[in-house]
Amino acid sequence: MATLVALAGCASPPADRPGSAVAEAAPTVRPLPVGAGVDYQLGGPSPVPPGVGVVVRDQSAPPPEGVYAVCYVNAFQTQPEANGTWLEQHPELVLRDAAGEPLVDEDWGELLLDVRAPTRAAVVDLVAPWVTGCADHGYDAVELDNLDSYTRSEGALTREDAAETFAALAEVAHRAGLAVGQKNATGLTARLARGDADFAVLEQCGEYEECGDAAEAYAGRVLLVEYTADGLAAACAGWPRLRPVLRDLDLVPSGEPGYLRRECPGAGRPTS
Repeated sequence: MATLVALAGCASPPADRPGSAVAEAAPTVRPLPVGAGVDYQLGGPSPVPPGVGVVVRDQSAPPPEGVYAVCYVNAFQTQPEANGTWLEQHPELVLRDAAGEPLVDEDWGELLLDVRAPTRAAVVDLVAPWVTGCADHGYDAVELDNLDSYTRSEGALTREDAAETFAALAEVAHRAGLAVGQKNATGLTARLARGDADFAVLEQCGEYEECGDAAEAYAGRVLLVEYTADGLAAACAGWPRLRPVLRDLDLVPSGEPGYLRRECPGAGRPTS
């Protein structure tokens, strides 16, 4: 759902990439606050709602001031408007089916990237500058989306491919001073929470009853985003202290048609 970031000039790894001779000591990573309330603003920046302490925005948007800022990066798939660029400039990095046709996430029109071992480093080299760019712009953390692309790969990708790619990008982020968020893919929580990821962003985990393992593994450092009233109700019943949020599926900015944002009843109010 993020906006296009040009690929031009991204083929070379950043100077402080792991393994670089000029790499310096990593800055301190600021942890995600627990239960601070979140606004999920991938469709465009909005004013920060009262009482909210965490805001997630696309990498192309400026970070909000005065709150913990999480930068969204589509790390495992393309943006639809960039499909042609990938196919023209980096066709070998687009995952393909048995007939040689690009594999597409049909829900969003995004091409899957080939994060298998032979091409993984090349994908990481392209995505790494987007991650470090989040730090350069003043974000506190990065959310790496489509970690679960292996589930849409017709068996071409494995959980190991996803985990190894995430680990490589997490190292880039940590060296830049960013906390790193696992996005969905709850089957990888036990592995990633051992050190590669610092928090999780879970969509519809209340609706599908899969919030618990991540909430425990990350000691409550989990952002819960729901898209249905039933999903919000379930998340509020199970994890009210994490302050789940209901958003419209298109995540449009406040003031635009279709905008929806709701928290659990009483969320953010002082407790005795």
